[in-house]
Amino acid sequence: MMTVLKNLKLEITDLLKQTTRVYWTLLKVMVPALIIVKFLDMMGGTDLLAQILSPVMQLLGLPDSMGLVWAATMLTNIYTGLLVFFNLTLEQPLTVAQVTVLGCLMLLAHSLPIEGAVAKTVGISWRATLTIRIGGALLLGLLINFIYGYFDLLQTPSVMLWQPTGTLDTSFGGWALKQVQTLLWIFPVILSLLGLLRLLRLLGIERLIHFMLYPVLRLLGIGREAANVTVIGTVLGLTFGAGLLIQEAKAGHINRRDIFLTLGFLGICHGIIEDTMLIMLIGADLSGILWARVIFSIVIIGCMARLSFVKRKMTDIPAEAANESI
Repeated sequence: MMTVLKNLKLEITDLLKQTTRVYWTLLKVMVPALIIVKFLDMMGGTDLLAQILSPVMQLLGLPDSMGLVWAATMLTNIYTGLLVFFNLTLEQPLTVAQVTVLGCLMLLAHSLPIEGAVAKTVGISWRATLTIRIGGALLLGLLINFIYGYFDLLQTPSVMLWQPTGTLDTSFGGWALKQVQTLLWIFPVILSLLGLLRLLRLLGIERLIHFMLYPVLRLLGIGREAANVTVIGTVLGLTFGAGLLIQEAKAGHINRRDIFLTLGFLGICHGIIEDTMLIMLIGADLSGILWARVIFSIVIIGCMARLSFVKRKMTDIPAEAANESI
C-alpha cells in the first residue's frame, strides 16, 4: 500500500512539473503577444488592416465593412470579431451564404499573433503560419462563395440567433482582467489534458484511438504518434493542442514533419465545437463552417504532406535534414 501511494505521489509530482513547464512556455509566448496586439489595436492597427481588406471582401461577395470584422478577429479573437459584427449597422441584412463565408474567414484566421507565436515555439515559422491560415481562409471563402452563388444556395437573409445585451467594458483594466482570467484558466486545462494522456496510455486506450484515427491520419500524412494531439487540438483549440505538442516533441514522441503537418491541420481546423457554435450565432450554415472546413483541411494538409514527400524523394535529402528545414 505504501509503495502504491509513493508511486502515485511521484506520478502527481512529475505531472505537475510537466504541466508547469508547458504552461510557462506558453506564458512566455502569449503574454508579450497579447500586449503587442493591444498596443497595435490602440494605435489604430485594426482599422488600417480593415482598409487593406476592403477590396478582398468584394472578391468574396461581402460588404467592405466586413473587413473590419475579419481584421478584429485576426488580431484578437473570434469573440471580438463577433462584437464588432453585432455593432455594425448594415444597409441590408447579409444572406446566410455571406455570413457563412465570413464565418469561414473568421474560423480559419483568428488570433494570429497569439496562435502564431505559440506555433513558433514548436518550430513553425510565421511565414508558414500566415500562409496556411490566411491563404487557406481566402481560398475556402472563394470556393464556398462560388458554390453558393453558382447553385443559388443559402441566399435568404440570415437571422442572428443571439445578440449581446448591456455594455462592453472596453477599458484597459477590463481588458487586462479578462486576459489574466484566461491565462489562469489555461493551467488547469493543460494539467487535465496531460493527466488524461497518461491515463489513456496506462489503460491502453491510446492505442485504440490511434487505430481508429489511422485512416484519417494517413490521408493527412501524419503519423499515429500525433493522434492524441490532433484530436485534442481539433476539439479544444490550437493553443491546447500546441501545448501538448510541446510536451510530446520534447519527449521525442513526434518527429518534426508530423509536428509541421499537425500544426498546419490544427491551424485551419481547431476548436470545432466552441468556435463553430460561436459562428452559428450570427446565422452561418454548418455546410460551410463545419463540413466544408473539415474536408478542406484534410485535402489541403494531405496535399502538403504528399508534396513534401515527393520533394524529399526528388532532391534525395536525408530525412533528418528535410525535417530540420520544415
